[in-house]
Amino acid sequence: MLLLLTVVPAAAADPRAGAWTLLSAQSSLTPPDKLSVTELQGPIHVVMSGETHLDFTAKSDGKDTAVPGNPGFNQVELHRISKKESEVTEKKDGVVVATVHVKLSNDGKELTVTTANKGHADQITVWTRSGGAKSVKDPLAGEWTEDLSKTRLRQGLALKIDADGSGAVHFSGEYSYTARFDGKPYDVKNSRNDTVALQLVDAHTVDAVYRRDDQVTQRDRWAVSGDGQQMTLTTTATLETGQHLDEKLVFKKQ
Repeated sequence: MLLLLTVVPAAAADPRAGAWTLLSAQSSLTPPDKLSVTELQGPIHVVMSGETHLDFTAKSDGKDTAVPGNPGFNQVELHRISKKESEVTEKKDGVVVATVHVKLSNDGKELTVTTANKGHADQITVWTRSGGAKSVKDPLAGEWTEDLSKTRLRQGLALKIDADGSGAVHFSGEYSYTARFDGKPYDVKNSRNDTVALQLVDAHTVDAVYRRDDQVTQRDRWAVSGDGQQMTLTTTATLETGQHLDEKLVFKKQ
């Protein structure tokens, strides 16, 4: 590795340099995120488990309902738009922090959840019906599992990687960092991880190791095709909840 780094110096050799868009995605999460919607006598009971934990009971009357134990918001308003659509307004101490639109597919097998948060791009997650009693009165009722492959693709993930002029590379996408290929930790912004360490494996491959609280939480391998037009990211990660994430994302150069 030392010989390789002397032959191919730092940032100028980054095979990932350029702008990229997501072409395809394969993702698996163990255990997967789960969503349960149960019809009661009037209100509905909503439980989410996995990376996000949520548990509340509310009526579709637009009135505030307390959501204890959630750091992002502590109140919700539930509105029924139609038989297959609902909207949830999330509030923190009375102030709106996000609006969540839930839409059921015509065949009743897929939920598309769009979260709008001021100052951020809309976040889209897709859930597939995996069990639970179907209800004529409330077709959204049932048990749902997040479909990570459709979620990733519909978010239109984009990346940009450039030399910063000082011997390092700047990465920007869902998160960002500026780092050198020296195996040392560098700060990561807008990420569940604290630092990243980069190593240049060869002229087409980059390894990245992420840490949180000094513990390795994620390992990435970026492999660029010989013509430089396609890049494959293979990720293994452990989330804060203990869930294990495996992903394979393929990007094309813009």
